[in-house]
This record gives sequence, structure tokens and C-alpha cells, in this order.
Amino acid sequence: MKKPVLLVGNFLSSTSGNYNVCEDLAARLTRLGWPVITTSQKQDRLSRFGDMIATTWRRRDEYAVAQIDVYSGLAFLWAEATCWVLRRARKPYILTLHGGNLPAFAKRWPSRVRRLLQSAEVVTVPSGFMLEHMASYRSDLRLQLNPIDLKLYPFKKRVRPQPNLVWLRAFHFCYNPSLAAEVVALLVNGLPEANLVMYGHDKGDGSLKAMRHLANKLGVSERIRTPGGVPKTEVPERLSAGDIFLNTTNVDNTPISVLEAMACGLCVVSTNVGGMPYLVEHEHDGLLVPPGDAPAMAAAVRRILTEPGLAERLSAQARKRAEQFDWLQIMPQWEDTLTTLSAE
Repeated sequence: MKKPVLLVGNFLSSTSGNYNVCEDLAARLTRLGWPVITTSQKQDRLSRFGDMIATTWRRRDEYAVAQIDVYSGLAFLWAEATCWVLRRARKPYILTLHGGNLPAFAKRWPSRVRRLLQSAEVVTVPSGFMLEHMASYRSDLRLQLNPIDLKLYPFKKRVRPQPNLVWLRAFHFCYNPSLAAEVVALLVNGLPEANLVMYGHDKGDGSLKAMRHLANKLGVSERIRTPGGVPKTEVPERLSAGDIFLNTTNVDNTPISVLEAMACGLCVVSTNVGGMPYLVEHEHDGLLVPPGDAPAMAAAVRRILTEPGLAERLSAQARKRAEQFDWLQIMPQWEDTLTTLSAE
């Protein structure tokens, strides 16, 4: 018998457009017959925190086990508080670690991080990067990859790619969107047809405005489109319209957007930060460059466009890599974990 599950995370796609893995997990568990309670959809951060705590306590008699997403910064405090409530309610819980900044946060607050991780029945990590960097805080971490529904992403092998670039991320300074504008400015010298579409919601920190200002200063504003966020259901189609995917981030773990691009067969050029070398193998299924290095990223794009056989190889291997992250492989792991804990 499948007992009710409480999922604690950011369920914000209906208001912000940011679709997190926890939302997909909730939907899939529901389809498989698991009763699911979720928190929270509140857009305001303090209201969301309050809703997480209130729901966890108020509905404690309605669920058998809980799963909590854990991030760094203020969100870590929320996880600590939620787990304190769960312990008072005598409920077993699973922690899922997220975010490229969490290892650095753990170094600053090792006792807090170790205490929280040790308090859970199970701690899962979505990447080899997180597994390696967080193992000192708990030795029995479980690797459960961030998944995608592979069948939704049509594959096209890029044999003769064009300089049609795609960027998909929220506009925030940590993702360095201005780097993409610099890359386009370097590419148009010799590739006048180069163009870039940047999909993503504006996080309001000024990074979108800064990117547009830089693009205008560099004379490439007409080469860059920023249509805003894209619904999750439209992501495969929007990605498939491009040939090369740029990931300009300064901090990362295992971004779903890069996985989605790989599943569609786009040639990925990414900064070599955080968990990226655990996801993209340089020269095998993508190209990695130093963070903030526009000339290196532009050179990588030029290689894909001109080097015989490179694009075809990267495209084919990217799809093979993405196949390892299919929900069909990941979902049984979640069901096994939840079944075991809810039966205790």
C-alpha cells in the first residue's frame, strides 16, 4: 500500500515559470498512485517558509514520510526548521541536496550541515559533483540523478550546425548572461549570421538589464532575442530550433536545461564550473571552457561550426549521456526509498 508523502520544496512554476524537479516528482508519484502533499507554492519567500512549517506540522497525521529539498543560504535555514518540526512530529524524512553553492556553504558551516544531514533517514544527491563534495558530512549519500522525460525531447543529430545559439536559464548574475553577449560579439566577426535566443525569467537583480546594455554597447543587440520564460512543455521545441547551447554560469550543479539540450542533440558549450565536468565530458559530449572567458567560449563555438566531425560526435554522445537521466531509470529508486521508509 502506497502511503501519503509530503514533499517540501519550491513549487513555483505556476507563478514564476521556474519548474523544479520536485514538481515533476510530485506529478509522477501521483500518477503512480502515491497520495502526495506539497508545500509550498507561495511566491513570497517568507510566506513560503511559513507555509512549509505550517503544512508540515498541521498535516502531520496525513503523511507517513517527507522529502525536503536542501539548498544553501537562507533556504538552508528553512530546511533546518522544517526538519526540526518533522522530528517533533516523529516523521522519517529524506533530504535531497541541490545547488552548486551548497559545498561552499558547507565549508563555512560544517557543523550545521553535518548535523542536518545526519538527522535524516536518507540523503540523496543529484550528481557526482555533490556526492564527492558532500561525502565528508555523511558517508552513505545516495546518488539519484536529476531526471528528464527523455521521450519528450526529439533528437536531431547536428551534422552541419549553423551559428544558431540558444541560452536557457533564469536571468541572474550567478548565471552570467552577459558572457553570452560577449560571445556573440566575438562571433559576428566572420560569422555575420550568428544569432542567439536567450530564454529565461528575469530574477530582478539587474542582470537582464546589464546584458542588454552590454549587447547594445558591443553592437549586437539585434543579434540577441530575449523572449522571456518558456513553458516547460515548449522547451523541447524551442531548444530544437537551435544548434549550439551556451551555458555561461559561474555556479552550477546538474542543470536540467543542459540535460534537455543534450537530449535534443544540441552541441553544448559550457563553463567548467561546479558539477559541469561531472555532467559534460570535455571533447566527448560537449566542450568546457573557463568561467567568464568569452574568447574561449567563442573559439569553442567556432570549432563546432568548422571542425570536421566534431559537431556530429558531440551531438550523438550528448543524447547517449542524457539517456542515463531518464525518469524510467530514476523513478523506481524513489519508489523503493519511499516504500521502505513509509513502512517503518
